Amino acid sequence: MSPPRRKRLSPAEKARIQEIFDRFAARTDHPRTELEFHNPYTLVVAVALSAQATDKSVNKATQKLFAVADTPQKMLDLGVEGLTPFIQSIGLYRTKARNVVALSQILVDQHGGEVPLNREALQALPGVGRKTASVVLNELDIEPAIAVDTHVYRVAHRLKLSAGKTPDAVERDLMAIVPAPYLTRAHHWLILHGRYACVARKPKCGDCLVADLCPSRELFLGA
Repeated sequence: MSPPRRKRLSPAEKARIQEIFDRFAARTDHPRTELEFHNPYTLVVAVALSAQATDKSVNKATQKLFAVADTPQKMLDLGVEGLTPFIQSIGLYRTKARNVVALSQILVDQHGGEVPLNREALQALPGVGRKTASVVLNELDIEPAIAVDTHVYRVAHRLKLSAGKTPDAVERDLMAIVPAPYLTRAHHWLILHGRYACVARKPKCGDCLVADLCPSRELFLGA
């Protein structure tokens, strides 16, 4: 995906968006992922395991896993059969086990056992797509990125920050309008807002930090 060009906004819309993210920043200045990790490698593994799974379920599994395998070589020593019991409570665990061992092998063979902290090399790893790479690079403050999951997608649409029909389209829209100083933090703010306030079925508009700035609020009041 090519870097998005900053979008021209009306003064009123620019001020609204600025205020949304100012409020997020005032509440939580430096939000972090809720996935537990100890180093870049365990972050990559945790994010890869989190696809179609909750952070809570992943943390429960990796707490024991990372105690015995927190480097690529230790994961290779476990192998697929040794890894599987640790993660079998997570969805798609068989495929994920194969991918984690395969990416660990590549890290050992091609990168000296270290995680390459650039997008192209990350996305070349098995089970690591654009979203996973974006989360890793953003979490480690290497590259501003907004990984679009279901929470980010939902919040972006409700706040009218994007009308994109795909995660990539929403990502482009957000990267083009989020105030530059907030680009490395917007991902987490939007996820957390969608996870705890702007929930899917019945958003908690009465407790929402930005309800007065939300064009969708009237749709849910009294629902």
